[in-house]
Amino acid sequence: MTFTYPWFLLGLLAVGIPVAIHLFELRRPQRLLFTNVGFIREIKLVTARQRKVKHLLVLLARICFVVFLVLMFCQPFIPAARPDAGTGGAGAVATVVDTSPSMQALSDTDQPLFERAVSEARELPAAYPASTRYSLPGNNTQLSAAAFRSAVDALAVSGAAPSVAGQVERLKARGKAGQLFVFSDFQKNSFTPRQLVADSAQQVFLVPLGGKPTQNVFVDSVLLDDAFVRTGTDISLRIRLRNGGSVAAPDCQVKVFVGPQQVAAYRTAVAARSTAISTIRLRLNDAALQTCRVELEDFPVTFDNTYYFTLQPSPRIRVLDVSPDAGDNTRRLYGNEPLFAYSGSQPQRLDYSALAAANMILLQEVPQVDAGLREAVRQRVQQGATVVIVPPAAAAVRASYDQLLRELGVGSVQWETSPSGAPVLRDVAQPSLQNPFFRDVFAGQSRQAVMPKAAPVLRWARSGTDVLRLRDGDGYLAGFSSGRGLVYLFAAPFSGGYSDFSSHALFVPVMYRLAMQSFRTDQRLAYRLNEGTVPVALGADEARSQVREAVVKLVQDSLTFSPSQRMQAGVLRFEVPAGMKEPGFYSLTRNGKPLTTLAFNVDKRESDLASYSAAELRQLIGPNHPNVQVYETGLGQSVAAQYKAERVGTPLWRYCLWLALASLLAEVLLLRWQGRVRKTEPVAVAA
Repeated sequence: MTFTYPWFLLGLLAVGIPVAIHLFELRRPQRLLFTNVGFIREIKLVTARQRKVKHLLVLLARICFVVFLVLMFCQPFIPAARPDAGTGGAGAVATVVDTSPSMQALSDTDQPLFERAVSEARELPAAYPASTRYSLPGNNTQLSAAAFRSAVDALAVSGAAPSVAGQVERLKARGKAGQLFVFSDFQKNSFTPRQLVADSAQQVFLVPLGGKPTQNVFVDSVLLDDAFVRTGTDISLRIRLRNGGSVAAPDCQVKVFVGPQQVAAYRTAVAARSTAISTIRLRLNDAALQTCRVELEDFPVTFDNTYYFTLQPSPRIRVLDVSPDAGDNTRRLYGNEPLFAYSGSQPQRLDYSALAAANMILLQEVPQVDAGLREAVRQRVQQGATVVIVPPAAAAVRASYDQLLRELGVGSVQWETSPSGAPVLRDVAQPSLQNPFFRDVFAGQSRQAVMPKAAPVLRWARSGTDVLRLRDGDGYLAGFSSGRGLVYLFAAPFSGGYSDFSSHALFVPVMYRLAMQSFRTDQRLAYRLNEGTVPVALGADEARSQVREAVVKLVQDSLTFSPSQRMQAGVLRFEVPAGMKEPGFYSLTRNGKPLTTLAFNVDKRESDLASYSAAELRQLIGPNHPNVQVYETGLGQSVAAQYKAERVGTPLWRYCLWLALASLLAEVLLLRWQGRVRKTEPVAVAA
C-alpha cells in the first residue's frame, strides 16, 4: 500500500486526544446511591467492571475514527501492475468516439455500438484526478470532466463523419496529447493501425467495439446500360446488392421507386460477403429530373436500407457542322435521329453563338481556318466540347490547320502528297473489339466486316486514343485530349476520291459515337455525404451570371446549408457541409431559384461490417509498439476501471471514509448504552 499524500500521517498525533479524554474521565469521582447497604459490595464490583469495558470500547472507536480519517486524507492505494506517469503534463487526455454510421450496428447485448462507446467514454474521468483536462476532435478547447461528459453526450451518428484517422489528425494539429483513447468498431476496409502508431511518444489506447454476427444487405451501386437517358423508352437499370454482414440473407425484398410511384419489386438472396446483380426496366414519361430510390427490407442494420439517386433525361446533343457544302452527308446522318440537334453552316456565314452552344463541332474540309474561327473553337474545346476535324486535300490551307492543331494541343503533323497527284487508297484495318469506342457495333457478326479505304493526306506522331488505323500501321482516326474537351482528327478527306468512308456502313456508328462522346454531365446519379467536393455543371445562363452575392444553397425540407463554393470554367464546385448528416435529396438553389436536385447517400464502405477484434488489433500492432494498448469491453469492467486498476492502482480512501464513519457510529451507540441507568428493585428486609 502506498500513500498519495504521506505528510498527512502527521495527523496520527491526534490519536492522543481521545486517549487524554479517556484518562481524564477515569479520574473523575462518581457518586453512587444505594437503597440497601447490604448490597454495596456486589453492586460496586459489577458496575466498575462494565464501566471499564465500555470505556475501552469507546476509546477504541475514537482512536479508529481519528486513524481512518487521517488515512483518508493520505489517500492510500494499492500500486498498479503497470504504473503510468499519467498525462505527464504533455497535454489533455484526447478521446475519439467513432460517429460513423457503422456504429449503429448492434453489439452482443443488442445495444448499438455507438451508445456503448459513449457510455465507455463518459467513464474516463473516473480514472483521472479532478484537475485533468480532456479534448475531443469537435472542440477547440480543453474540457473539464463535467464539460467532457456533456460533450460526449451531445455526439451523434453522422453520415458525413470523418474517419477515425482524420479525427486523430485534427487532435494532433491542435497540440500533442499525452494519452489518446479511441472507441470504434475499427472496420477492416477503412482502418489500418499504422494510422495511429506513428508517434511513439504518445500513449494510445484502442477500444474495439465488435457487433454480433448479422446480415446487412445494401445497394452497392446503380448503373445504367445506356449513358443517354431518353424519355418514352425503356431504360435498363442494374442494381448491384452486396451483403456486408457475416450471415447470409436468404430473402431480401427490394422495391424501386421513381418519384412517388413504385416501378419494381422483387426478392433476392445474397450470400455473406458477396453480391447479387438485378436488372429492371423502367420508363420516364417527361424530361424533368426524377428523384428515385431503392428500398430494402433488411434487419437489424437499417441505416443503409434506402439508396437515393436521380435520373435526368439527357438533352439533345447539339451538333454544328461547318463545311463548304453545309454538310450534305452529315445533315441526313444526324437529322434523322431525335437524339441530336443538328445545324449546318458555311464558314463565311458561321453563327458564333451557335458554335458557343454546340456539344460537337465538325470542321469538314473547311478551306481556310481564320483567326476568329480558330479562337472560338479553342475556347469551346477548353470548356468541354468535342471538335472533329476532317482535313481538306488542298495544300494551300495546310498552314492554318497546322496552327489550329498546335493551339488544340495535337502537336505537329506531317502532310502527305501523292507523287502522281491522284489519291492512292489504302485499306483501313479491322478495329479492336476490346476498344470501348466500338462496343456493341460488331455484336452478332460472325464474319469479318469489309473495311473502307482511304488515302491519307496527313499523319501525326502521337495520339491519345487510336480509333481506326490503316493496315500499314498509320492512323486514320485518332482522339486527343484538349483542356476539358476532345479533338478527333481524320487522316483523309471524305470527298474527292480520298475516302469511301462516308458511304460505308461504318460511317453511321462512328459518327454517332463521336457525337455521343461529346456529351458529358458532371452530375452523377448519387453522391456520398463524405464526398468532399461536388462538381455541378451549370447552364450557359447560370454560368454567365457569376454575381458575388448569388451563392448557392442546399435545401432539404426546413434545413438550409450554405456550402463553400467556387466557379471554374462554367462548373460550380462546392464542398459538402459538415452539417449534412442525413442521406436523401437536397435541392441546389441559387437566389432562391432551383438549379438541380442532388442525391446523397452514406458511404457504402460503412455498410461492410467486417471489423478487427481485440486479438487481431494486437497482432497487427505487434510487440514493437509498447505505447499502443488494446482494451476489451464486455469483461464485466469498464475501460476506465481497467485503466485505473492497471496503470493508476486501486484507491483505498473510500474504504477509509466508510470505516471512519463506522467508528463514529460505534462510539455513539456505546455512549447511549453507557448512559442507560440500570434500575434495581427494592429488597424486602425482615423485621
